[in-house]
Amino acid sequence: MTPYHILLVDDEPHVLRVLRLALEREGYSVATAGDGHAALAAMAQRLPDVLISDIQMDGMDGRTLCPLARSTYPEHPFLILVMTSMTALDERAWARELPQTEFLEKPLSPRQLVARLGRHFAARAAASNPLESSHAA
Repeated sequence: MTPYHILLVDDEPHVLRVLRLALEREGYSVATAGDGHAALAAMAQRLPDVLISDIQMDGMDGRTLCPLARSTYPEHPFLILVMTSMTALDERAWARELPQTEFLEKPLSPRQLVARLGRHFAARAAASNPLESSHAA
C-alpha cells in the first residue's frame, strides 16, 4: 500500500524539518511548502491525504490557502489541520465553516501530530471497511 501523503505548510523551516522527520519516521510520505502558493503548486503535483498548514505566513497565508485548496479539489476529500498559536475564537471562526478542518495548538508536539494522524487514518479505514471493524470488536 502507498503511504499516506501529508503536505506540511509553514514559513518556519525548523518547524517543517522537525515535523517532516517525525512523520517520515512513522512511514508517511511528506511534502513541504513555505507558503500557500508553494502548497498549491505541490498539490497540483500530488494531492495530499492531509494538509497541515500554519495560519500566519508571508505570501499566501493559511487563511487564504485552506478554503482555496478545498474549493480547488472538491472531489478529493482530505483533512485540513490548521496550526495556530492564536487563541481568540474569532481567529478560528473562518475554519469552522470548512468541512474536515480542525485546529492544532502551537507549539505542536510531533508526538501529538502523529497521534492525531493515526486516529484520523484509523477512523477513515474503519469507515471504508465497516465489516472488518465490527468483527474486531
